[in-house]
Amino acid sequence: MRTYYRIFLTLFQNILDMSQLDPLPHDLPFRIISKTIGRGAYASIKKAIPPSDSSPVFAVKFIHKAYAVKHGRISTKQIAMEVSLHSHVGQHPNIIEWFATGEDHVWKWIAMEYAQGGDLFDKIEADIGVSEDIAHFYFSQLISGVSYMHSKGVGHRDIKPENILLSEDGNLKIADFGLATLFEYHGKTKLSSTMCGSPPYIAPEVITCSPSTQSRAPKGSGYAANLVDIWSCGVVLFVLLVGNTPWDEPTSASWEFEEYNGKGGHSTDDLWQRLPKSVLSLLRGMMNVDTQQRFNFPQIKAHLWYTRKNPLLTPDGKTTDQLSLATKMLEGLHIDFSQKPSASQRRQSQESMDVDDEEQPRFSFTQPETPINDVMFDWERPPRVNAAANYSASQPTNIRNARPIPSVIFESLADEPSMSQFTPTPSVPYSLTQHARRFGDIVPSYSLSRYFSHLPSPALLQLLSDALHQLNIPVPPVSQMQGRNQTGWIKVKTFDGRNCSLNGDIVIDTYPIENAELLEVRFVKVNGDPLEWRRFFKKVVVLCKDSVYVPGSS
Repeated sequence: MRTYYRIFLTLFQNILDMSQLDPLPHDLPFRIISKTIGRGAYASIKKAIPPSDSSPVFAVKFIHKAYAVKHGRISTKQIAMEVSLHSHVGQHPNIIEWFATGEDHVWKWIAMEYAQGGDLFDKIEADIGVSEDIAHFYFSQLISGVSYMHSKGVGHRDIKPENILLSEDGNLKIADFGLATLFEYHGKTKLSSTMCGSPPYIAPEVITCSPSTQSRAPKGSGYAANLVDIWSCGVVLFVLLVGNTPWDEPTSASWEFEEYNGKGGHSTDDLWQRLPKSVLSLLRGMMNVDTQQRFNFPQIKAHLWYTRKNPLLTPDGKTTDQLSLATKMLEGLHIDFSQKPSASQRRQSQESMDVDDEEQPRFSFTQPETPINDVMFDWERPPRVNAAANYSASQPTNIRNARPIPSVIFESLADEPSMSQFTPTPSVPYSLTQHARRFGDIVPSYSLSRYFSHLPSPALLQLLSDALHQLNIPVPPVSQMQGRNQTGWIKVKTFDGRNCSLNGDIVIDTYPIENAELLEVRFVKVNGDPLEWRRFFKKVVVLCKDSVYVPGSS
């Protein structure tokens, strides 16, 4: 397994900034209306609209073909496979819809539905999870989408939080078919042997059937892509319920998995003890190491927990009440300032095993990772350093000398959804729900990993720098964090608690309030598990609690 981490690192070091590649085609049948809203090893995603209209807004993935073959180590045939399989299954309400594709001699583009609700797992509290009803609601939609795929003979092979998005109505959308495969065609099935997926969500047989273990495996062995998806769906359900994965990876390197496997699924780990008793047999069935005994979809759909009554779910798999669902989800987010975060962020080189092609490694790519209204600048442009003339990074920061908080700030932020998570008892303001008509009116598309601060920029940057140092995350001097177009910008490259890559930016901008000054601190994930990014955000916020504006504070 470590071999594949090293492969990833080697490939990652060869990835250039997408701005260095050839310009996009000029004769596109649509108009691009955003800067980059998502990025992968050889592709970028932008928002677009029809050439002569302002709606609908959709997403377009641009793949640089030559760069993908050279650095992504995939073939032109494999790029075509992504398009073909996505178009084959992209008509289900819980799958990102495929619209059209085109290409020139340099680029291939794929137009698809834009998931306006953003990442599902950005709205789920790390280490807490969601209520049983909400978990059941989204699990039901996930199973509906994946079972439809399988009925078409398509296996996704990369079911994980990064690839689970939301519509504006709050419905689940499965994204990214970069690792998908056709496992069944005209009644004939095919096994796979590619190491692909993300370690916490990957099925154990994917590892034992990988090329690195083929010399020890029986001739002709492989894994069934459909059974791999079922395992991954089980892990996603586990995460929905407790806010964490059951293990780092399903190998002997993880004591949690070793115990689970050795005791036939009867783990003594605290996370398993927090699960509802009624769901345990379902999880053990879906995550059965013996693939011959692993649950299939008829067994999943017949399970008592799956068929339980849910006030949030209609018989056809939709939500009964968008506003109630949104309110419950927003109320579930909470920052506990009394906790003491540990320096668990890892610095050693490891990464998720996002590889495709039955012979060559490849990365997966998620659409879209960050809505454009959450990014007011071009991610492809490096920050412009403009150090403050009257501030030294070595100066002590005196929080008590921070400017006072005028009452106008509280009034201005009354309807800001992200403020709820900082109150002692999270609740959705009545003013926010009063005129709400749909899920997106309460739970915004942009990331809720943000806060507001009344501190001056130099003091705020120093606090953030100190916090990142405590979490073992390297950062540049504070003087290099200040830019001309943003008050501050800190690039974060680290590894999460499960040893997977976690990259993003902490962006500080002035928040416009009449007769007052306030800074908005946005934690924008570029790559990695959204739940792990949420966990990282919580740790930094707790360490910087003196800089956080809390509603009702003086």
